[in-house]
Amino acid sequence: MAERLLDVTGLTTTFRTGKKTSVTAVNNVTFSLDRGEILGLVGESGCGKSVTSLSIMGLFEDTAGKVASGSIVFDGEDLTKLTTKQMRSIRGKRISMIFQNPMSSLNSCMRVEAQLIEAIRLHNDVSKSEARQRASKMLSAVGIPDPEQTLRSYPHQLSGGMSQRVMIAMALCCEPEMMIADEPTTALDVTIQAQILELMKDIRSRNNTSILLITHDLGVVAEMCSRALVMYAGRIVEEASVEELFASPIHPYTVGLIASVPKLGSGVTSLPSIPGSVPDLSAMPQGCKFAPRCKYAQAVCRQTEPELAPVPGGNGRKCRCHLFGKEEGKEAQA
Repeated sequence: MAERLLDVTGLTTTFRTGKKTSVTAVNNVTFSLDRGEILGLVGESGCGKSVTSLSIMGLFEDTAGKVASGSIVFDGEDLTKLTTKQMRSIRGKRISMIFQNPMSSLNSCMRVEAQLIEAIRLHNDVSKSEARQRASKMLSAVGIPDPEQTLRSYPHQLSGGMSQRVMIAMALCCEPEMMIADEPTTALDVTIQAQILELMKDIRSRNNTSILLITHDLGVVAEMCSRALVMYAGRIVEEASVEELFASPIHPYTVGLIASVPKLGSGVTSLPSIPGSVPDLSAMPQGCKFAPRCKYAQAVCRQTEPELAPVPGGNGRKCRCHLFGKEEGKEAQA
């Protein structure tokens, strides 16, 4: 039986747009993560994936964002109840994060060694020389061939792949129990992407680290994850094992995402696409948020938002759609 590490329940995150107005970026999101599991969170840009990760990390201090309701229970402790000081003792040590753009996440005015040493000494009672030795060891562990040269470098002197490896080393330097990887392969060439993904799988195997992998790349999900959450307009619309998700997607949005992935040897000259775009947070449609883009939408879809409901016989699978299990839902899978 897998041991539960993270339980997110009813998470709702809002952003203040005026003195008395706000928009909801993440709406009533519930999911869990086991120890040693790699869980994929997928969807288009603007669906709330990164906001979900920032909510878990508690990174809305001095911003317009806040966790309005819900709980984020990490190893039995609700992170939403902790003070800023308490969160700082967890963030980076027990939960770490690889941000989407390593070139902007690293401080351009500081050498790599200063940034790694700072991260290590913040959570560990070690000398500067001991921290530097650990930093060098971590750079070697993430596949950097000349760690000493990299330590002396400034971020602008590194390639995108090297910068991403430095970010991973920084995320791992305190041996966290959980790592959030937000689009870790964005803007990297395919060879470097493969190396980064292989590195993350190796980290999970060696340390039993849990990974929440945020991406819009379904190929990455198929290769890396055991389960996946599909997110749209701040809501989870489908949850399933990766095998079930790719073999028989239920929600029309999931069907559209998977259909848009190019397949070698298919002979298809043009890929299908989902019409329209993710709705603006300040102008959410009534009913199902995907209804304006869904060719199977009916009157009930435009009037009432469906619940995220278990799929009968689905082994924990869930879907947020009025049509699943009906003829229209079957047609959507065809």
